[in-house]
Amino acid sequence: MSKASSPSIFRELIRLGKFRLGVSVVFSSIAGYLLGYQEFSWADILLLTSGGLLVVAASNAFNQIYEVKQDGLMNRTKNRPLPAGTLTIRQAYYSAVLALLIGLVLLYSINTMSAFFGGLSVLLYALIYTPLKAKTSLAVFVGAFPGAIPYMLGWVAARNDFDIETGTLFAQQFFWQFPHFWAIAWFSFDDYKRAGYNLLPSGAKNRASQIFIVVYTFCMIIVGVLPAFGITGDLTLSSQGALLVAVLGAWVLVNAFKLFKSGEDRIARKLMLSSIGYLTGMQLIYVIDRFI
Repeated sequence: MSKASSPSIFRELIRLGKFRLGVSVVFSSIAGYLLGYQEFSWADILLLTSGGLLVVAASNAFNQIYEVKQDGLMNRTKNRPLPAGTLTIRQAYYSAVLALLIGLVLLYSINTMSAFFGGLSVLLYALIYTPLKAKTSLAVFVGAFPGAIPYMLGWVAARNDFDIETGTLFAQQFFWQFPHFWAIAWFSFDDYKRAGYNLLPSGAKNRASQIFIVVYTFCMIIVGVLPAFGITGDLTLSSQGALLVAVLGAWVLVNAFKLFKSGEDRIARKLMLSSIGYLTGMQLIYVIDRFI
């Protein structure tokens, strides 16, 4: 590859850290902050955003360092920087360590608890979820724990406590991940199989996995409207907001039932996309609902 056509290291580091994914994760954290703050602080928002992006980037980098061989076997990941050879393992490792350290310092500048949960998410994702993926489909359950931290992290940054509110935010993003990632595991089943991964709950594209997807979608909707019943402390939701969240949830549920009926990969893709729409829409509804 000529120097003229070689990608810049900076651009490849951005790809290694999955910047677009990081933005969506930080969006959840900011939503959690806006729901929890009592005295708004632009400084905390900036620290939460920059620290969150760096911690997420570090998690993604460690994940790809560990899975470089598997990534090279799958169509969806073979062009990532490490299997493509546009970054070396050493470059990725040192960049990940630096991003993690700076990210945790920034989160610590908000409060100790924010840094703790930020660090915990990296440990769970990189040291437990990542190596577990090749061994059992239960990895999705394990991975849902670090994946659910960003939303509650925003509240922690705003309040510096962990109570029923943070637990509810955690549960909302925790249950959301199952229909989302199982949909991906469904339409990527053959691609994952090339790398030795099988992440569907039953280990196969069968009726049992379809039932799991439907059941967990129901759970996602239930925890999504739970604050409307006045049992989640300072985290509240109006009846109108709950109705809107339920409508979004019904959109996901319809696609879950369609997948249950047809088992088609194209329906699984629709389920995945609708789940993204649900999470973003739900968080926006909660934030808007607080201020009207």
